[in-house]
Amino acid sequence: MIKTINRDINSRIKAICDEVYDGNLSRMAKATYISRTTLISIIGEQQSSPGYDVLRKIVEIPTVDINETWLLTGEGGMFVEKVLPEKSYTEGVPYYDVDFKLGFDELIHPGAPNPEYLIRMPGYEKATMWCNASGDSMSPEINNGDIIALQRVEDFSFLPFGDVYGFITTNGMRTIKRLGRSDRDGYYRLIPTNKEYDEQDIPVNKIALVYRVMGTMKAF
Repeated sequence: MIKTINRDINSRIKAICDEVYDGNLSRMAKATYISRTTLISIIGEQQSSPGYDVLRKIVEIPTVDINETWLLTGEGGMFVEKVLPEKSYTEGVPYYDVDFKLGFDELIHPGAPNPEYLIRMPGYEKATMWCNASGDSMSPEINNGDIIALQRVEDFSFLPFGDVYGFITTNGMRTIKRLGRSDRDGYYRLIPTNKEYDEQDIPVNKIALVYRVMGTMKAF
């Protein structure tokens, strides 16, 4: 719960922009759904006080675990200290050594292969599986070779905007993108983090499967 705010919070928001988004305000605005104008007023010369909604959106950035205590008071580190994952062969979420874009088909049909091992990691118990990310359209949030936790979404007629999902279409296309609002009825907007890639609309009725990206980690 957001309570007392340290006056240096503006500099910490700027530090997040510098560290996570390489100082690119437009990328931070896209990732957080905070307008670029608002961000400029907070970390620019004006130094406006951030409101509750701005702070909430920063704490809830889906692919970065910002430490709320640090954001509000400056105590601790910028990121939530994560518990290291453990490999297991008896309990945990299955990890498959396949790329979401390349070898994922074999996992969603009957007779799927056995996982390489199981991953035990607090906070990810509800994940459906772990597999590999490929490509750089979502970098630096998700990098080529990262391991991603996926949670199957059974009903994707409505999905919260701003979260990152893995989409599989009826024609076999597989992509991981942030979900945005489309100007076209019956479509979702797919937004890459890497601005060298274009945003695109996708018809909802052409989506076969959806997985929410719960988090990422480096291979271990």
